[in-house]
Amino acid sequence: MSVSAFAQERVVNVYNWSDYIDDSILADFTKETGIKVVYDVYDSNEILETKLLAGGTGYDVVVPTGSFLQRQIAAGVYQKLDKSKLPNLKNMWDLVSERTKVFDPDNEYSINYMWGTIGIGYNVNKIKEVLGTDKLDSWKFVFDPEYAAKLKDCGINFLDSPTDMIPVTLAYLGLNPDSHDPADIAKAEETLLKVRPFVRKFHSSEFINGLANGDICAAVGWSGDVFQARDRADEANNGVELAYTIPKEGTQMWFDQMAIPADAPHVEEAHEFLNYIMKPEVIAKSSNYVHYANGNKASQEFLDKDLLNDPAVYPDDETLGKLFVNTTLDPKTQRVFTRTWTKIVTGQ
Repeated sequence: MSVSAFAQERVVNVYNWSDYIDDSILADFTKETGIKVVYDVYDSNEILETKLLAGGTGYDVVVPTGSFLQRQIAAGVYQKLDKSKLPNLKNMWDLVSERTKVFDPDNEYSINYMWGTIGIGYNVNKIKEVLGTDKLDSWKFVFDPEYAAKLKDCGINFLDSPTDMIPVTLAYLGLNPDSHDPADIAKAEETLLKVRPFVRKFHSSEFINGLANGDICAAVGWSGDVFQARDRADEANNGVELAYTIPKEGTQMWFDQMAIPADAPHVEEAHEFLNYIMKPEVIAKSSNYVHYANGNKASQEFLDKDLLNDPAVYPDDETLGKLFVNTTLDPKTQRVFTRTWTKIVTGQ
């Protein structure tokens, strides 16, 4: 290949969560724009953050979760979006864009890719057998020792994530779920330590297989992951029927955002990629694949009807009103969270 031909080859380097896009989207993007996509994956925000803070990643588009994004913006690792190159921003959903302003004021640095909730995934038949109900619609079923003790034998898993578990415990207690007050955090700690003996495992992804195989009967987990487990159980045809609920006390909303690193080598191509992802039929294809809601209002006519009409994915207005967004922790509160969490997980 001659030097000039090589110079013309256009590339975009994307770093995203594993198993988080329909591959045909990448092929279609290349077909339409001539831009080749080099696609790498990770499975935790911490891995992404470590790379971004070190700099020189070579990535053009990355997909951090909102609460991490806020801290990373402050650290200067992203560049502001050139909105004149993103005409498809007109398709975005104001309800989501308003909430993402909590960690990205005026959405200057990012666009929403997917969003979802934290809730309870459970094995319908086992729960009915043990508790006599087929709907775990309250946090009490996992945070009240009276109920948690009954689920001990069939197995409960919690996320291994203080920034998810402490806020939902605060919501259950009727306290401000975004509280940074050490006294409130101590109350959450006390609540979680009481049910600690009944929790089989703290892990942020193993519950997917645990639920799908029928090894555990309940998990506090992310919405899309529970739906993934449900699909796996259906495919295996193993008789496991799974459900997901958003507890009535309210829960945390999370957002995965697409952003462009400050030192991205292909800024032009990165904008073209983001603009393409915001095409309604493209982001709909992604949602249909991963079973998460997206922040693109215009995409809703292209979504599978069973996805759009599933209140666990697209909650009704009353439930939406009870969802909260957590802000980034300052270093001092971060230490309190980490210390508290170590105590809970070790049961000390």
